[in-house]
Amino acid sequence: MNDKKVRYVYISVDESLPLFVESIGYNPFEQDFNRPDGYPYYHWLQTIEGEGKFSFNGEEYILSKGKGIFLTPYTPHTYVKTSKLWSTTYITFGGASVVSIIDSLKLNCSALYTGLEHGPFAEIIKDMFLKAELDLEFSKLDLSSYLYRFLINLRKYGSFNKQPSISHLYEKVRQTVEWLEDVYAEDISLDQMAQYLNVSSQYLNRLFQATFGLSPYTFLIQLRIRKAKDILIQNPDIPLKNVAHLVGFNDVSHFVHTFRKKEGLTPKVYRELHSKSLS
Repeated sequence: MNDKKVRYVYISVDESLPLFVESIGYNPFEQDFNRPDGYPYYHWLQTIEGEGKFSFNGEEYILSKGKGIFLTPYTPHTYVKTSKLWSTTYITFGGASVVSIIDSLKLNCSALYTGLEHGPFAEIIKDMFLKAELDLEFSKLDLSSYLYRFLINLRKYGSFNKQPSISHLYEKVRQTVEWLEDVYAEDISLDQMAQYLNVSSQYLNRLFQATFGLSPYTFLIQLRIRKAKDILIQNPDIPLKNVAHLVGFNDVSHFVHTFRKKEGLTPKVYRELHSKSLS
């Protein structure tokens, strides 16, 4: 790895693949970061040089060389550098079979992993970067196979400090999260979410608060905004009122207000900025 920041993002992924890479990157100068809402995909962050302090589920961990953090989707977390320079590499991923694969490999909880210097992790990640650099679009299938190899070796060589409470809680809400991923555009109430999981609305709210630090409704709004961002980038000609309707907002002004509150800019400006970066 050198001193050049590298990031490959797959905006349009084939979600029918058993595993797919959503993004892969290397940051030679990692900075402080706060994700109170977590990330919508599985997330791996590993230290290459230096060290940082990583916090999730009320615990703090020193992420030095040879250590990595594996996060399940929507796990709130923060990290700050604790050395002059902190370089990291990361992978975010999902897939139609990702849950069963993660479960079968017993990787189904957010955890700190150590002993990464003993396995072929550096070689696998290097191969993934080389493949993405050669052909971003047609490397998706190859990256899926590399990702599977990476997970196998993480199970084989990595030692981890398990967080069973997060794993247990996420298992409880995962069914609802997956359902919301399919029906986010519909008019959904808290009672409907609770009925889907066959629990009370009060209990569902406690589950979401304990797992994500969010209410179910706030989680749904964030999901709709994430889907809207995808549509804005991938379909630059669709009017905002149509985008609003596609992601579950009945009123375009409410959509614009909510988007701006969450992202710090309007949907129109967001689309324009990303159109320029892609041109």
